[in-house]
Amino acid sequence: MNHLPLRLIVMGVSGCGKSTMAAALGERLGLDMVDGDDLHLPESVAKMRAGVALQDEDRWPWLDRIGHYLAQAHAPGRVVACSALKRVYRDRIREQAGEVCFVFLDGEFDLIQKRMHQRVGHYMQPGLLDSQFRTLEKPQADERDVVRLPITEPVQDMVEQALQALNARLHPAL
Repeated sequence: MNHLPLRLIVMGVSGCGKSTMAAALGERLGLDMVDGDDLHLPESVAKMRAGVALQDEDRWPWLDRIGHYLAQAHAPGRVVACSALKRVYRDRIREQAGEVCFVFLDGEFDLIQKRMHQRVGHYMQPGLLDSQFRTLEKPQADERDVVRLPITEPVQDMVEQALQALNARLHPAL
């Protein structure tokens, strides 16, 4: 039986519901939760507020902070809402944090754009959604630590689906 703390990343493009889902999973599993947006450098936040897409050099220190945060987890674990759009970003987090499970919130551009226009007070500008989708490398089958969930379901249904999939991955013999 695995007694390591659970390290979860809820991932996807901006506006897909990462923060909401991470908070719901954290509450349900008793995990500490942080929004990866809170770990960005002030300069990166300023760029996004101005509608400027981040480049990889902006993201590396951020991804390292996320990986380090997860690596410091004590039982029962931690969950982070983080876009993790490219495989190399997910690999960077894995290098820092060790064993991580990713929950990929997958949705269509039009639905996510509609959600972004309904949000109030978020610094990520809806105009950056194109950039997010261009950057997104959807997890492939060989990334066995990823659970894919469509964002068309209610949050509580998605939480149940995630829990079932995580349980099957963490306890395959049960």
